[in-house]
Amino acid sequence: MARAELRTVTMRSSPLPRCVLLLLPLPLLSLFSGIDVASAATTAAPLKFGINYGQIANNLPHPTQVSDFLQSLNVNRVKLYDADPAVLTAFAGTGVEFIVSNEDLFNLTDARKARAWVAQHVQPFLPGTRITCITVGNEVLSGKDTAAMQSLLPAMQAVYQAVVVLGLAGQVNVSTAHSVNILASSYPPSSGAFREELAQYVQPILNFHAEVGSPFLINAYPFFAYKASPGTVSLPYVLFEPNPGVVDPNTNLTYDNMLYAQIDAVYAAMKAMGHTDLTVRISETGWPSKGDDDEVGATVANAAAYNGNLMKRIAMGQGTPLKPHVPVDVFVFALFNEDMKPGPTSERNYGLFYPNGTPVYNLGFDRASFNPPSPTYSSSSKLAAITFQMAVVVLLAGFFL
Repeated sequence: MARAELRTVTMRSSPLPRCVLLLLPLPLLSLFSGIDVASAATTAAPLKFGINYGQIANNLPHPTQVSDFLQSLNVNRVKLYDADPAVLTAFAGTGVEFIVSNEDLFNLTDARKARAWVAQHVQPFLPGTRITCITVGNEVLSGKDTAAMQSLLPAMQAVYQAVVVLGLAGQVNVSTAHSVNILASSYPPSSGAFREELAQYVQPILNFHAEVGSPFLINAYPFFAYKASPGTVSLPYVLFEPNPGVVDPNTNLTYDNMLYAQIDAVYAAMKAMGHTDLTVRISETGWPSKGDDDEVGATVANAAAYNGNLMKRIAMGQGTPLKPHVPVDVFVFALFNEDMKPGPTSERNYGLFYPNGTPVYNLGFDRASFNPPSPTYSSSSKLAAITFQMAVVVLLAGFFL
């Protein structure tokens, strides 16, 4: 997750405008027709977003519990920051799609080591667990390690060749996640451009994506723009709440939220480098429910608004103003609060849920929790998940009726 602020997004207006997210379109009719909630969870269409499953904590539930929990919420896409075999084993046979990661760039540039890693950490879990993407590194180009920047593309190429050699190219693609701060400008969106000093790295990476057909992944957090300048960045604009919007003078497109403006700025930056053949996906976005005194906007209400409003739009299959027919593809950060993450208080408070399974935001019911972590998911834990599911349905009735 990037921490430096995007330098170019300064917007003025009246109070302008990220799972609860997990709470989107379940079959509301079950609330009124008497259909069993557990059955509803089984028959509902999968939710149209993914979730980042971070594990920098000492109090998280066992992966088998998380597997049943996410299935009860109908979440079918998960992004990991490693390739944890316990997680991949726990999700075998569930149909949940996984993005797995390896940040050891220097070893991955060695073709033999890259092949050995894929053979050990990816291949054995297929096809039981659906691993669809490997991300190499995380936000490398927005850091200061030039050796890592120089190693990024060779590592991606070596991992892709390993995937091909092992016969997995039809199942697994290869990408890397970038901070939105690789942009030198993002406003107006049509003027989006990558930082000049990064062009030597970005251009060949874009060429790689076009060659192998993998998406361009961006981590985007409007929270940082608001925190950095709450007097000039409108809160309704960053929270997807009603606001006058901002017009791009070059395209006459109107933007009513910052995240979509950032996505289109990335499309414009890629076009400036000769690529209109790539898809942008948001590999991380979210909003903290708690922060330090100087982390303006890090509140439960704002986190619920950002995530809830974003998920409503995702549920509608909405695209950006520039790409209205391309639904926005998002992985929300994050599943749980992670108590061992370093940095400011906000870093430990992006979770939609506490480690015991209770939601961070007020969902209109008292509690739902996991049993203590164990190798199996007990019947009482399943009951808790069903209780949670029912509460979700009740909450959704309030959202949509």
